[in-house]
Amino acid sequence: MMNIEEAYKKLRDICGTDLVSMHEPMSRHTLTKMGGTADLFVTPKTYEQAAEIVKIQKEYGLPFMQLGNGSNLIVRDGGVRGLVMHFKNLSSVKVEGKTVTAQGGANIKDASECALSYELTGLEFACGIPGTIGGAMVMNAGAYGGEVKDVIDHVTVVTPEAEIMTLYRNELELGYRQSIISKKKYIVLEAVFQLAPGEKETIKGKMQELTFQRESKQPLEYPSVGSVFKRPPGHFAGKLIQDSGLQGKGFGDAEVSTKHAGFIVNKGEATATDYLQTIDLVRRTVKENFGVELELEAKVVGEEKQ
Repeated sequence: MMNIEEAYKKLRDICGTDLVSMHEPMSRHTLTKMGGTADLFVTPKTYEQAAEIVKIQKEYGLPFMQLGNGSNLIVRDGGVRGLVMHFKNLSSVKVEGKTVTAQGGANIKDASECALSYELTGLEFACGIPGTIGGAMVMNAGAYGGEVKDVIDHVTVVTPEAEIMTLYRNELELGYRQSIISKKKYIVLEAVFQLAPGEKETIKGKMQELTFQRESKQPLEYPSVGSVFKRPPGHFAGKLIQDSGLQGKGFGDAEVSTKHAGFIVNKGEATATDYLQTIDLVRRTVKENFGVELELEAKVVGEEKQ
């Protein structure tokens, strides 16, 4: 049986009182600005602390979630049971020669910007990806013709058995939106990228072009989960939703974006229930109109509000 109070005390002994909280609102940590509370929320400052947290999670049999920057994530209004670990204190990026080393909690777009400042090419594709290094490694993130697998050298992870280990590129099993990290439920502490020297203005120009493409097409002025649905074979999800007349439709303050039908935005005070009801409306309507089943790209976690 879960003993949240005991686990809380043990986590405080390991990490200090300022790094552990109970009943943390997940709305503070998701890009949708929605979601209930987490039973336990911990933000380690060292790799050793992260490994110890995994040990405690196992010892107390706590449900566990590693949180990135809250993109591509819907937390239900009833919140998350067990333990949520967040790497906001493990988010540094450093450069040595042609090597960029980024901790698991760093945003991959920050690694891209850092590479630019050192005139290194290879991470331009990541300049608009709204996720952490850890999340990018889990799903072999990619955009505009580039992928993590093109530039990664090795990764340091914590295993579910609380062991810290290093995996090199040929061990990562990187494929389309998948990796051994997701299969084995590893937690990414650090990733090391090998880049190539480039011309700063050329790199900067490419990043500006990609940023313009993203900002001109996506409704970034509102909180959202990003692209809600995977691309169905032979179709584009956004086009099916648009052709179903669903733009501007939704529940509460959750609405299918009028700028890009593949996005559902929070126009103010939307709840996760509003958001999920809007997703159900979209899936049902597209299925009725075109016979196509839309599969979620976003991850849904947590419990319904009682």
